[in-house]
Amino acid sequence: MEDVIERIRAGHYRDWDLLDRPDEESLARLEVEHGMVLPAGLREFLLRVSDVVRDGPAPVTVMDEFAETHLPGLAELAWDQGVPRDLVVLCQDESDFWLVAPDSTVVHWSCDTKGLTGERWESVWHWARDVWLRV
Repeated sequence: MEDVIERIRAGHYRDWDLLDRPDEESLARLEVEHGMVLPAGLREFLLRVSDVVRDGPAPVTVMDEFAETHLPGLAELAWDQGVPRDLVVLCQDESDFWLVAPDSTVVHWSCDTKGLTGERWESVWHWARDVWLRV
């Protein structure tokens, strides 16, 4: 995991300031206010690298409610598309969502077919390595 984090941070756009990263208190508040439970893997991801802006599909953020990547807004959009509420959005790219299951595995949802595609990653960090860092 640490090598993935290093690669994510190394790809941050140098001309951009780092985004604000949440702390445990802001994540707990988000869960209460929006009626969601953040899987442990997503929570760790948000705490460690949600301040990075780099190429590839942009993962969710929580500190800027006006950002296109704001988790509560993307969660509502995903749920409106039929995504089960126990899956939490990690990333949206066009008509696809990558979602984090309660056990912290990542699954792929196609809005075109209104269902899971069968693609699965062991953790958020595996998804980051195979999808986000692939660009």
